Amino acid sequence: MRSVLLALSLLAIPVLWTLFRTSRPRPGEPNAPATREAPPTLLPLRGGAPFDVVAHLFDGEGMPILDFDALEKWAATAATPQEARDAIDRGRRAWLIHFRASMGPACALTEISGAWVLSAYPPRVAQAAARYISGTRDRIARLLPGLAHFPEGERCILVVLDSQEDYYRYVANYYPDEGEFAFSGGMFINAGCPHFVAVLAELALLEPVITHEMTHHSLAHLDLPLWPDEGIAVNTEHQLSTTHRHPQAALELLAKHHVFWTPSTMQEFWSGRSFHRTDEGNELSYDLARGIVGLIGREWDTFVRFANAAQRADGGASAARTELGMDLGGL
Repeated sequence: MRSVLLALSLLAIPVLWTLFRTSRPRPGEPNAPATREAPPTLLPLRGGAPFDVVAHLFDGEGMPILDFDALEKWAATAATPQEARDAIDRGRRAWLIHFRASMGPACALTEISGAWVLSAYPPRVAQAAARYISGTRDRIARLLPGLAHFPEGERCILVVLDSQEDYYRYVANYYPDEGEFAFSGGMFINAGCPHFVAVLAELALLEPVITHEMTHHSLAHLDLPLWPDEGIAVNTEHQLSTTHRHPQAALELLAKHHVFWTPSTMQEFWSGRSFHRTDEGNELSYDLARGIVGLIGREWDTFVRFANAAQRADGGASAARTELGMDLGGL
């Protein structure tokens, strides 16, 4: 089953100024028109066979999902590496246009140089979201030197679904068939075509979700254990978007930490299982990850070495000993 990374639930932050700020056109940024063209059926390739888009689409709970492995194999037959990258780009765009057709007449695909946004947002807001994604990509790269990596020339993809029902119907394609799963308001999906999904809301409310999921995208090449992956994402979200916690709420959360964490639940944390709990352990896992990463991240060069060495199989235990000079219990 494809691996997924769960995000924090949507944060209710009524910051209308953020929506106004991100909606203003930037100097030199064209007003990219939303794509309304018919879904393509065949993609040509110089000197090679075309790619049959329709034949490689399958139904994912009423939403089209492309066989991205087949797309990559086809693109690999291109004459040059650049043509191969362009072929994958065209294939992903074709999938988004088919996805747009399945979401109804209000949905459109907005395109700028660094991002695709598939949504029912009005054009002005969709363009603001695309510009926010492009700008946040640059900010994450500057904030996380030695860790963050976005493939050169690859656009970030945001799919905004109209309702919670549509959102869970789509992300169910990437969950195991059985089990209990925590609620979420956003998710980074790294399955053939890296993209992140969210539920339609005011752009100001989506900014923390976008930042969080884009951070996961930038770290995907490391295949980190879940706790540093989420800890970095939460800290980045707090630094780059408009999040705030009242001091009293922080104290209440601290009291919950003291009660909840035991030797047994801590093993769930290191393995990543606690992040998928459906009780308060889910929220506490994200907050504990934020705290630990915030602490060890103060020595940035050391933390970068740890993160680059950390293995998901042992929860980062070996890297903690070699790079941080302590075991996980010491953290």
